[in-house]
Amino acid sequence: MDQDTYDKGRAIRAAVLGEDYVRRASENADAFSKPLQDLVTEYCWGAVWGRDGLELKTRSMLNLAMIAVLNRPNELRTHIRGALTNGVTRDEICEVFLQVGIYAGIPAAVDSFRLARAVFAELDGEQP
Repeated sequence: MDQDTYDKGRAIRAAVLGEDYVRRASENADAFSKPLQDLVTEYCWGAVWGRDGLELKTRSMLNLAMIAVLNRPNELRTHIRGALTNGVTRDEICEVFLQVGIYAGIPAAVDSFRLARAVFAELDGEQP
């Protein structure tokens, strides 16, 4: 493991997803899942998210589209929150999911909108 890349990844991951989220992910890792947590932190967050080629906001928008297409609701929920942290507006999230609907299918967009509305309601302290 490259410690500098790992440390950079952990800092970016905490900035985007929140320190509590990263701490819980680390604390919940066991001997089986720790290698995955380390891989995600070092390579996903450090080696890729840590590159200079795209702003974090742009990376978040790309992730929303890709995760929506892959039908990964738990990750999508997490990355909707991260996107908001990175400055993606609710209107921009709407546009991303409209794009998903055209290129990946309406069911993917419907689920993404439904999930985003639930996250927004939760953040606003409302019932979803």
